[in-house]
Amino acid sequence: MLGDCAGCHTAPGGAPFAGGLALDTPFGKLVAPNITPDRETGIGNLTDDEFIAALHEGRSHNGRRLYPAMPYPAYTKLTDDDVMAIRSYFKTVAPVKNAVVANQLPFPFNIRLAMVFWNWLNFAPGRYQPNLQKSAEWNRGAYIVEGAAHCGTCHTPKTLLGGDRMGTPLAGATLQGWFAPNVTLDNHKGIGNWSKEDLAQYLKTGANDFTLASGPMSEAVSHSSSQMTDEDIAAIATYLKDSGTGGTATKPTPVAANDNAMRVGAAIYKDSCAACHRDSGAGEARLFPKLAGSALVQSDDPTTLAHVVLSGTRGVSTVGAPTGPAMPAFDWRLSDGQVAAVLTYIRNSWGNAAAPISVSAVASQRASLAKTP
Repeated sequence: MLGDCAGCHTAPGGAPFAGGLALDTPFGKLVAPNITPDRETGIGNLTDDEFIAALHEGRSHNGRRLYPAMPYPAYTKLTDDDVMAIRSYFKTVAPVKNAVVANQLPFPFNIRLAMVFWNWLNFAPGRYQPNLQKSAEWNRGAYIVEGAAHCGTCHTPKTLLGGDRMGTPLAGATLQGWFAPNVTLDNHKGIGNWSKEDLAQYLKTGANDFTLASGPMSEAVSHSSSQMTDEDIAAIATYLKDSGTGGTATKPTPVAANDNAMRVGAAIYKDSCAACHRDSGAGEARLFPKLAGSALVQSDDPTTLAHVVLSGTRGVSTVGAPTGPAMPAFDWRLSDGQVAAVLTYIRNSWGNAAAPISVSAVASQRASLAKTP
């Protein structure tokens, strides 16, 4: 649950944990393997020591090196007891015979021995060490965020080799056609304006007064955070609101209202967006996201914004917020230039300020989405 294993290892319509979900990385395709206890195609033949080594060191059966799409750089922080608890749980999962060819990377990235060099540059093995200057709740939150929930795997910017940029933890990163947003204390692009209660509500239900979970985050909420105890969610919120990362960034100068893209975008917004998001950009709490003051809207990376406008999306449905509202796709109706204009308008209205969206960025996203099965 804390580790969200189902999010990667359960394919749509497939058996739980039987693998088969394709993960598109900057280096090629990896397919999540079968981690049910089937002895031939799953992990039923792993010894306890091999299971621990997989999570702590990135080494599986017979010492085979794993790629960091399996987030052992975060799982290395887990205690042996917690790793063995995970092992005990997987022994109760129904075994499924499903052979998966996990490594579909092109040469030379398909050579697993290269991970020796990658680990030397990017991997620091070791268990989580509590910060004695912080509370037990804070340390529990740090253990979950940095270790079990591996939040940085998605939310920390990456180097050219795919390692975490340690100087900017949780500042946002692009993966699989989405932008995992900044979750630092940055007031403009992060969660600096969120309270602990806002964070807890979002993690538990997938919705709060600021935004709704969609895309990969909807899966993380559905499979993981919505199933967490209230105590663990409170611990995560405590840690994120006192993580020492982010801070208040300098707000950029907004695009002038008389700019051509702003004028065109205003007309498109009025015609296609205002009915749900309101003329004021205020949206409808827990139903249609608030655009005014939205950190995601003002982020440096427009990937998610273009993705949502072109392909549409559906919010997550949870017990606490059972209505999963949907946004329709506009790829059939709006040109690349029109999408760029309306996003530029949204990013620079109602007090928002962000760089204009280029037509080429939208065109690139459209082409990428067209290749997605």
